[in-house]
Amino acid sequence: MKRLSRGLLGVCLALAGGWAHAAPTSDLLKALDRGLRPTVLPAGLPADRAAPGWSLAERMAHHKIPGVAIAVIRDGKVVQAVGYGVREAGKPDKVDADTLFSVGSISKVATATTTMRLASQGKVDLDRNVDGYLKRWKLPASTLVPSPDVSLRMLLSHTAGLGVHGFADYQPSEPLPTLVQVLDGQTPAKNEAVRFKTPPGAVSDYSGGGITVEQAVIEDATGQSLAQLAKAEVFAPLGMARSTYEGPAVGAANIAHAHGGDGAPRALPRGWESFAEPGASGLWTSASDLGRLVGALIRSYQGRSDFLPQPLASAMMTEVSPGPFGLGPRLAGAGLERRFFHLGANESYLAFLEGYLETGDGYVILTNGANGLALIAEIRNALSDAIGQGGSPPVRTVALRAPPSPDYAGRYRLDPATPIEVRRALADSFEYDLLRVDVAGDAIGLATSADGKAAPLLPLGPSQFAQSGIYVFDFEFRRDARGRVRGLAVSMPETGSVAYYARD
Repeated sequence: MKRLSRGLLGVCLALAGGWAHAAPTSDLLKALDRGLRPTVLPAGLPADRAAPGWSLAERMAHHKIPGVAIAVIRDGKVVQAVGYGVREAGKPDKVDADTLFSVGSISKVATATTTMRLASQGKVDLDRNVDGYLKRWKLPASTLVPSPDVSLRMLLSHTAGLGVHGFADYQPSEPLPTLVQVLDGQTPAKNEAVRFKTPPGAVSDYSGGGITVEQAVIEDATGQSLAQLAKAEVFAPLGMARSTYEGPAVGAANIAHAHGGDGAPRALPRGWESFAEPGASGLWTSASDLGRLVGALIRSYQGRSDFLPQPLASAMMTEVSPGPFGLGPRLAGAGLERRFFHLGANESYLAFLEGYLETGDGYVILTNGANGLALIAEIRNALSDAIGQGGSPPVRTVALRAPPSPDYAGRYRLDPATPIEVRRALADSFEYDLLRVDVAGDAIGLATSADGKAAPLLPLGPSQFAQSGIYVFDFEFRRDARGRVRGLAVSMPETGSVAYYARD
């Protein structure tokens, strides 16, 4: 899995809001004919317009994405699953609902589900020190953490304090390291060693390394591989016949091939990369299969399925403080807007899933191109608009009545007094100590280092601005009673996270 930008450039997934007025199921995918849109809309657009109203076909061409597969979930069940485009650029083979895609970090949700199934059977304990299960490798003691005490609950929620955000893909000619080589960062592994960055439980820090430790735990505890465990505990019970952690065999049928940012095939001659950390990033699945998993988690949470006991499903869908993750998925919203979701991003494939826990709605979006994140955001907006419940409302900017105040310019330093329980996801998604604000005429921009390149801020008011990346970040300049700019508040509305940067 490639590490995505910390969020100041690119397209956004503004995962805010919820759904309330459902459209007929048969109409949902019609939104893809002319309903794709960005999340941030330009100033001056009439409030009743969600322009520009792109079609899926034109946006696939724009982003150079050859193939897309989508599943729609209603009432906790897959009701539509379709494919668009081709499995390999320049060839006629069509994508369909059963086409196999790499789904990157969505693998973590299936791994977590496997772990939760084992926990329901008493084969692992979510709160026991995992060193008691580990046989091939042990948690690395250090001066920072002299006596490691890490639980599966910490690993699943990215609060264990372990590093290695994501992992690089492996090309067809490259050897794959063993799991222990990955954990210790030894050749031919491409990653650094999985070691503690912070004491366990102190902060939320997304860690593919921690999920790899989770994989080692459940394998060592049971004597079976993750591929075997997931097949027995998740794939077979849910009818996910196409899903595997072992990767497709050369010559296998109906595989979505890898494509780069230019839309050309990659990882030749085979046509797809490999992943040495299956629990973190190595799942191959289809839209139909992944939709079944989303539906099963919803129904378990609602007490309508015995796939997971309801108390465990509820624990899975409860944030572990101080972060935005539950036991596997990321979480947001309240009431009818309560939802779980996860993004997947390997080098040539991007994917997204989302499920609404009260309404039973959801969807899965799979792509086979390096620019897939931008397209996924636009597809999600179209589906959310069609359902009519505000799952991804547009962020409408305004035209400033006067240029940005010149005294906004300057440097701002993170206030360490901001409690981690308040910073929450920003401690990971926006982990910058210093910000620089530039003002030049009508333009205002923000850089995340003293000498970095500033990216534009989009006005929401005279002192409020937004910036879109993987998520939408809001910025508000704070002026005191003496008229001085004292600092800059940064918020991530989707996670209820706030950080404060004082004037340097």
